[in-house]
Amino acid sequence: MPIQNEQDIRNILTNVRTIALVGASEKTNRPSHEVMEYLQNQGYRVIPVNPRLEGKQVLGEMVYPDLASLPEPVDMAELFLAPERTDAVIDQAIEQKIPVLWLQLGVINESGASRAEAAGLKVVMNRCPKQDIPKFNIPTPNSAG
Repeated sequence: MPIQNEQDIRNILTNVRTIALVGASEKTNRPSHEVMEYLQNQGYRVIPVNPRLEGKQVLGEMVYPDLASLPEPVDMAELFLAPERTDAVIDQAIEQKIPVLWLQLGVINESGASRAEAAGLKVVMNRCPKQDIPKFNIPTPNSAG
């Protein structure tokens, strides 16, 4: 059962420091771009993942083709993908032992979430950290000072 409780969401967003944002976009009007920029401004390190943009930069960060190619461990994988495109990425997150899997608003994959939870990952589904951080007044890396 994906996490919905405020205290668990608060704990995740307070403790996470490095986020892989899967489905990152270089287009400034896309929600994934807006959320990446917001998270960077809050003090998180956000590594963009998108096979079509591999080797380019988005918001000053190099883009990687998939979770297996990341140059360093991440605390959370945030998915901005159509639900039918999430299974392979969820399996990669499990293989890479990424502690938290966050499926963005509208991204619902119950079977994938169950697989990830069975493998020990914390799963948040159909939520947005850009909404939850101010709503729950969550201390972020920049505010935790």
